Amino acid sequence: MAYYPCWAPPTTIDFTKFDVIDFAFAMPDKDFSLTWENNARDMLHTLVHNAYSENTKIKLSIGGWDGNGHFSRAVSTESNRQTFVNNILEEYETFCLDGIDVDWEYPGQTGDGNEESGDDTKNMLSFLELLRAKLPPSAYITAAVQDQLFAGSNGQPITYASDFAKVLDWVLFMNYDTYETATPPGPNAPLYNGCGGDGYSKENAASAYDAWTKAGFPAHKMVLGIPSYGYVVDSEASELQHRSLPPFSPLRSPYQRRAAQIHEAVGQIQFCNLVSDNLLERNPDGTFSGSGGFQRYWDSCSATPFLRNSESGQVIPYDDPESVGLKAAFAQKMGMRGANLFDIHGDTEQWELVDAIRENLGLFVN
Repeated sequence: MAYYPCWAPPTTIDFTKFDVIDFAFAMPDKDFSLTWENNARDMLHTLVHNAYSENTKIKLSIGGWDGNGHFSRAVSTESNRQTFVNNILEEYETFCLDGIDVDWEYPGQTGDGNEESGDDTKNMLSFLELLRAKLPPSAYITAAVQDQLFAGSNGQPITYASDFAKVLDWVLFMNYDTYETATPPGPNAPLYNGCGGDGYSKENAASAYDAWTKAGFPAHKMVLGIPSYGYVVDSEASELQHRSLPPFSPLRSPYQRRAAQIHEAVGQIQFCNLVSDNLLERNPDGTFSGSGGFQRYWDSCSATPFLRNSESGQVIPYDDPESVGLKAAFAQKMGMRGANLFDIHGDTEQWELVDAIRENLGLFVN
């Protein structure tokens, strides 16, 4: 699976490599209708049309980092939920979609200017139950979530998630942006906390799996989110930090930064740009080495690579075919539903990240 963000430039997609693509984002407004950016509606119509012949499913993702401001009110009462769900159903039918992805960042927690309430998680469940009742039985309903569970009325992660499993086809762990542009830099998307101790122990793929399964959410309804990007950080550090994080803290998602396709902005850089800008070079065996003054290193604690340029004083934690392959192998081993790349534009024209994910999920690579 992969996300296709509405602000990214058009791209040629090999639909045979994808079972599901999430188009991001439509955003709830103050009247609980869905709003769109620029030509996003036209983009979605084209995406659905092109995917149809290859039987690739298209879902609409609702929300996003700066698109979740009205979620709390939209689900707060039965009347509001009815209005919100009816508006979603209208768009679902208009675009002949295959499902809806709910990317509320975050229920009961502070996001990008979002409203919040101690009842958010309870109300979200009621909203999802209504959405499930209104959409066709074949429709996918999914949620993009943190590695930690939703916040309960006490502000702490809930300990019981089985009711959500009854109405959701899967949850997507947004296992990235653990450190973003922190100095000194840390891993962007840790697979696990391989060095022990408290360092980012709550924010990695293995901990996400443990937390959600402990709360009664089945593994076959979990999808591991994998980033196609890293962050350029001004730093003289020779290794990645593994500091402790608060026991429950909201993490930002990269989806919604409208400058994301301009890799100089907010320090974010796509894997394809690491290659095209000559920071990485391909080896004959299909692996990648540092280039252009950058040396590639491996952080064994998180099972992710990073680039370092001692002359420019820059460090870039990122993901490449080796690390995304390990993440996909983890998902396959643990019986998870699959993996989802954020985003489809970050891979190379050769689909090197996607193929590494597919191969390690046990899928045929064409």
